Amino acid sequence: MPKYTYDHIHLRTKNPEEMAAYFEKMFDAKVIHSVQSDGFVRTDLDIDGLMVFVATVPEEENMDSSPREPHLGLDHFGFRVENLEETVAELKSRGAEMAREPRTIRPGVQVAFVRAPDDVRIELLQRD
Repeated sequence: MPKYTYDHIHLRTKNPEEMAAYFEKMFDAKVIHSVQSDGFVRTDLDIDGLMVFVATVPEEENMDSSPREPHLGLDHFGFRVENLEETVAELKSRGAEMAREPRTIRPGVQVAFVRAPDDVRIELLQRD
């Protein structure tokens, strides 16, 4: 059986610089710019070892709407945090929009959701 290990998350956006700036401001991501073999600039984010690749969607591309609830495909990705209340307060002080305020989903597990640009949803998860 093959062994699978994490490599990256890939986000698509019409404004990679805005997306990268958001993750840098909110999550202290390190923004990495490089030139691909095709000559196009590539934007990557390093969030404490979590690699996120940010790819451009052309402006003329028709994006009717964001996915509706529930939808197929990637719903969100999550960051585990030690103190959810402190984390949410810090993100709000940086200007984050909460898609869902902190709540307990079962004993010992609290979650909240942040809404990033292009309706990317990020779960914050505290497990006691």
